[in-house]
Amino acid sequence: MGIEDDAIARRKEAQEKGAKIVPDCYQGVTKQRVSDVLAVIDRCTDNMIDVVFSLLCDEPSWYKKAAKNGYRFCDGASVAHIGTHVGILQRGGNLKLDREGRDYWLKPLWEIGAIEKVYLDSKDGIFRPGHPIAKSSNSAYRLATDFMVILQAPDNQWKELAQGWVQIDMQRERLALQAAQALATANTVESAHSRLIKASYEIYATRFLPGYEVIYIDDGDGDRITSEQQNVLTDAGVTIAIHDSMPDILLLNRKNNSLWVIEAVTSDGEVDIHKIESMRAFALRNGKADIGFTTTYPTWKKAAERQSLLKKPC
Repeated sequence: MGIEDDAIARRKEAQEKGAKIVPDCYQGVTKQRVSDVLAVIDRCTDNMIDVVFSLLCDEPSWYKKAAKNGYRFCDGASVAHIGTHVGILQRGGNLKLDREGRDYWLKPLWEIGAIEKVYLDSKDGIFRPGHPIAKSSNSAYRLATDFMVILQAPDNQWKELAQGWVQIDMQRERLALQAAQALATANTVESAHSRLIKASYEIYATRFLPGYEVIYIDDGDGDRITSEQQNVLTDAGVTIAIHDSMPDILLLNRKNNSLWVIEAVTSDGEVDIHKIESMRAFALRNGKADIGFTTTYPTWKKAAERQSLLKKPC
């Protein structure tokens, strides 16, 4: 069973017993306190309230290896974990929050340092700062310690703490520290996904896609488009919106005005029907004549392993 199925089963069991699915507070913090604090720092939306509340959850981690080491959900939860907690446990639905929506309900919080990015090292089951491997299922999030202090502060203190915490100079210091910690992790973690992305455009595209040039590479986990990438996209006549589900590599053939998508897969993320439909709509919106698709794998063994799991491989 996947985490969504587990959450649905858990919710049904609680309902049958007449028990609460989600407690009124986690670690002494109610959802009302979360809402009040987010209002002070100008980040108060329903999604962000529920996301922060989920990251207070102190039950065992949903990562099995992390749970064995005594970690809790609040020590590091993936986008899928958070989306499931919000969509299925808190709201009682059957679907988790859409992953692509993270730019609306996670990014505004990590941009000011309220949420930190962490990575579960599969070698030892320990959470480390940063997201050294793009699109990894081990990429997770947790609330920053100083933000937790505000949430857990006494009634007569939290507001003043929040007002001081949100000051620009304080934000710069927090983000600089988080960046330094993330860099230290990146320097110790080898990214197989990054290597495959590089091989996909340097070897595969050069050999099999003559006439195409790379106009976008998604090999990060923060801001999706750098200023340099934006200049290339503008020259190519392509505009990426925040809701677009972008591939690892996007190429353009200027002669026939067509695009090509490459998804580099080390664990999951093949070109599927959803990706095809969304990228065809993307090409049409940007006035491109056609769009093609390729999924690349690091080895034939990995390709066979992944394709055998797909009922209708693309």
